[in-house]
Amino acid sequence: MKTYPKKRIDIIFEAPLMQRIIDRLEQAKVSGYSVMPIIAGRGHDSSWTADGQISNATKMVSIVCITDASKVDDLLDSVLGAISNQIGFVTISDVSVVRPERF
Repeated sequence: MKTYPKKRIDIIFEAPLMQRIIDRLEQAKVSGYSVMPIIAGRGHDSSWTADGQISNATKMVSIVCITDASKVDDLLDSVLGAISNQIGFVTISDVSVVRPERF
């Protein structure tokens, strides 16, 4: 089976920033993404959990997208500008896809 190289970008950030990040993905012409809640984790100082939280203010979410390598630099500049003063991080991975026209 033939596969095609792409980049996977995972963005973990505070939930109140979700629409701002989505807007930046759309401005960068990312063709698709998935948003998932994060229910627990561990950061620099301690572990945390979303249990018992009643607002989005301290919840975390993850957005995953797959795109062409040519879009990564502009997308990262835009996304990092939105989360640079917030809790969160971004990872980039090499992936292979079987239907490149979807990305």
